[in-house]
Amino acid sequence: MVLRTVCCLTLLVAIVGCNKKTTGGGQAGSSGDTPVFSLAWSEYPSWSVFGVAHEKGLLDKDEGKLGEIEKKWGVDVVLVQADYDPCLAQYGNSTVDAVCMTNMDSLAPATGRDSVAVLPTSTSVGADACIAVGIDSVEGLEGTPTYGLEKSVSQYAFERCLELEGMDPADFEFKNMDPGVAAQAMQSGDENVKSIMVWNPFVLQTLRDREGAKRMLDSRKIPEEIIDMVVVSKATLAEPGGEKFACALIDAFYRVNEMLANDAQRADTLKALGEKFSSLGVDDMEIVVEETQMYPTADDGIRLFEKTEFQDTTMPTVVDFCLSHDIVAEKPSIGFGDADAQLNFDPSYMKKVKSGT
Repeated sequence: MVLRTVCCLTLLVAIVGCNKKTTGGGQAGSSGDTPVFSLAWSEYPSWSVFGVAHEKGLLDKDEGKLGEIEKKWGVDVVLVQADYDPCLAQYGNSTVDAVCMTNMDSLAPATGRDSVAVLPTSTSVGADACIAVGIDSVEGLEGTPTYGLEKSVSQYAFERCLELEGMDPADFEFKNMDPGVAAQAMQSGDENVKSIMVWNPFVLQTLRDREGAKRMLDSRKIPEEIIDMVVVSKATLAEPGGEKFACALIDAFYRVNEMLANDAQRADTLKALGEKFSSLGVDDMEIVVEETQMYPTADDGIRLFEKTEFQDTTMPTVVDFCLSHDIVAEKPSIGFGDADAQLNFDPSYMKKVKSGT
């Protein structure tokens, strides 16, 4: 099951079921003369890219073995795959050097571990959706509970879309339910579940399997507000080889995206991604990558991090939501190219990869 939830402070005190990097404390280890670093990633379209990078020989997931890009940058990258929450816990506990997480979920760990967002991987443009049965309008959702994961991108997208429709989210009931359970309830015809807010693959499956199900709201209304990213600890970047580790991850991500952009390689690459993401086939993955749009080049990623709207409007909106919904107890200092910030969105590593240095 795909999980993309918010990071709660209480979650960050324990590791749940992940393999851990053995170099200790989240600091760089070494394999011979090659420094070793770790990335925790979970099943999601643009994060599954790192699993594909392993299959394609760009990165080797195991310590002591180097893929093509690891050799290029002179680092040993250990890929740790697990469910989303355990990956966040590992990062919060400093047992991995980097993690794949959303911009929402990067706030809480940054209050205890200075963090740098080095790469935006994708944004939700339709992948998060409110699906209803027997309701004909957004207004009709009032008085009917919408089920989804509280304090997550689901609730954020639901409330933001309502605001953009000119409505007050306080007039609508959002009830906590695991997204897989909510989707299954609707698909099976549960009369008590008439509205759900979920993400892919649950969106695709529910629209396909439940007669009369239709989208009421989705994240197409809020492009570039839900951002999937790679975040590296500031301490790791300061270690010998730390910057090259960040560059290797970025380079590998763009190389797989080059394969997606190549007509001769696209189907095979989508197939490989689908095998990592909910075992979806190529046709479904075509829809998935349309609704979870990647930032396939350095220019695309740099543009987002340097965009005035993202800096001055989007991130303050995300922070305000997290504070008002008790997702974070305190606001980290947030910067854009600011080395002193607890959470720094820094495009310089993408620029290094672009220049090849």
